Amino acid sequence: MTESPLQTPVQFLNGVGPERGELLEKIGIQTVEDLLWHLPRSVLDLTDVRPVNELEEDLPASVCGKVVDLDARTISRGRTITAILLDCGTGFLKGTWFNQPWVIKRFFPGQLLMFSGKPKRRSGKWEISHPQFQVLEEDLDDPQGLILPRYSLTEGIKMYQMRRFVRAAVEEYAQLIPDYLPENFRETQSLIPLSQAVIQMHKPRTMDEYQAGVHRVIYDDLLEFQLALAMRRRLWTCVDNAPLVKVTAKVDARIRRLFPYDLTEGQNQAIEEIKTDLASGRAMHRMLQADVGAGKTAIAIYAMLATIACGNQAVLMAPTELLAVQHWETINQILKHSRVERCILTGSLSPSERKATLEKIAAGDQQLIVGTQAVVQKDVQYHNLGLVIIDEQHKFGVMQRAHFSSDQNTPHMLVMTATPIPRSLCLTQFGELDISINTELPPGRQPVMTSRVSTTPQRKKAWEFLRAQIAAGRQAYIVCPRIDSEDEQNIRSSAEEVYRKLQKSELATASIGLVHGQMDREERAGIMKQFHQGTIQVLVSTTVVEVGVDVPNATLMVILQADRFGLSQLHQLRGRVGRGLHRGNCFLFSYTESEDALNRLAVMEQTTDGFEIAEADFQARGPGDIFGTRQHGELPLRVADLKRDEAILQETHAVALRLVERGEFDQPRFAPLKIRVLERFGQLMDLGQSG
Repeated sequence: MTESPLQTPVQFLNGVGPERGELLEKIGIQTVEDLLWHLPRSVLDLTDVRPVNELEEDLPASVCGKVVDLDARTISRGRTITAILLDCGTGFLKGTWFNQPWVIKRFFPGQLLMFSGKPKRRSGKWEISHPQFQVLEEDLDDPQGLILPRYSLTEGIKMYQMRRFVRAAVEEYAQLIPDYLPENFRETQSLIPLSQAVIQMHKPRTMDEYQAGVHRVIYDDLLEFQLALAMRRRLWTCVDNAPLVKVTAKVDARIRRLFPYDLTEGQNQAIEEIKTDLASGRAMHRMLQADVGAGKTAIAIYAMLATIACGNQAVLMAPTELLAVQHWETINQILKHSRVERCILTGSLSPSERKATLEKIAAGDQQLIVGTQAVVQKDVQYHNLGLVIIDEQHKFGVMQRAHFSSDQNTPHMLVMTATPIPRSLCLTQFGELDISINTELPPGRQPVMTSRVSTTPQRKKAWEFLRAQIAAGRQAYIVCPRIDSEDEQNIRSSAEEVYRKLQKSELATASIGLVHGQMDREERAGIMKQFHQGTIQVLVSTTVVEVGVDVPNATLMVILQADRFGLSQLHQLRGRVGRGLHRGNCFLFSYTESEDALNRLAVMEQTTDGFEIAEADFQARGPGDIFGTRQHGELPLRVADLKRDEAILQETHAVALRLVERGEFDQPRFAPLKIRVLERFGQLMDLGQSG
């Protein structure tokens, strides 16, 4: 097969050559096609640049010119004034800055600049006070009327050179870029051809042209990803060797009698969705999102007991041994009058205990298994596994069904999280899953009262309140910030320093414990057990208490330097209190005057809705550290941005589901697009069977 001209080595492009070709290779540009897809990171719109002789006083304008004079001087009382004079061809324009002497270091004679602002006429000369400025490249003799692409560069390649290389590639090769979308589909979605989109991004005549090109490229990026997710979803939902679990009225009543409370409407709705999946004969792959304290564990127990009632085993996997033990204790309490055989499988079992437990699991003598990642070890053989529940999915990373599946049986899978997830991440990180949402708190559970503590009198009252809670027999958490440092010693020392100070000052008469992530696991578990039993009244910790720790008697959460935490993390920490009969309180200690930080803390004071908080966190920080890892960096997106492009994401999600579920994507007209999706995502998402 003849190789496409787009695969021409970039060094053979007019004006490049071997030496510059090697420099371009450092940023992944080896072929002409690579260069065409080296899209601008932004553009500089100079279409509204005006000549100096056309300026109007106080009417915003942009003016270009070369630096001809620089002046910085001190005026009365130590104040400074910095002036930069531009020769703009039809006249001169001065930019002035007051009390910013450092700004002069940004400029030099002969430099080409654009000043933007409101011009004023002073002593017959034009001047802009504190102008916005943009440094232009040296090849722009007359930049007026242009829209200039701005590219990522590598050492040895200047911006004007990159523009020249790209321009040569566009003029000779851009029309050869294949379009993977059928023409009638493009027309239906109001999309321009792909080659035209690339041309308009590199050589836009208007900003509308540029935006149309950007829209097409982003649309393709998100559509291909959503198609891959839809294909994986189809692979999973078409699996028909999953256990058939039908819950009769008798079984339903028997399960509900085990709970010492009535399930909420939200819990019942999630259970109905899960029951429908279990009875379908096809493998369930569902995510349960429950707000903090909304009772997802009860839903999990119902699903496991329903599965067991139909003769299958059920597994609940937690991210840490602490949470596994906590689930185990909760389940034992609920099932204290049940004959269901159950066990816990964690890394702390002795070799003889583990061997005996594995034998019972393999023989089917254990019906309900709770554990950590120990439940997915190679030596764990299940007798008839029907349901796998994974708690706090994001703490594990993406779990592969292959850990539990066999040729004869594919278990149902339910992943649970008490970290509400923004819509955009639901459609990307977990786009192949069905979603159940439960935000309803159990009856009697009161919202946690949240207050920012920023002044000395407020801090004094906060410590007084804490002492009063201890005197009343309650317990409290004090969480120290996770310091942004590669030195883990700093994280530990922060909590230890607070622990030592409180013992000598505000809480000298209280029983205080300390836990952090660097402690020995057994030591940490021992302290947590003492706190759970009430022996320890106040627990000083890092964020190891963030998820799942359940101490009903704890009524106060004190978070020091709360502005260091993300909103979703603050919400998780706040959810550790008020889980019993008494109302919870959360104090957000903060010393910052940063407007952004204060706005974030205000959100915590104004709402306890985790989904509202997750969206606010996402809008404030973008698709960053929602779960404590750089989630956006893990997404295989080329140009799309989840925060900026949410509308296109929603659109492509719906389109991809329709194409795949209705079989349209299997039609010959979509063959080029399917090949592209498989090349890009096939291995990453294990789509081998979808070709």
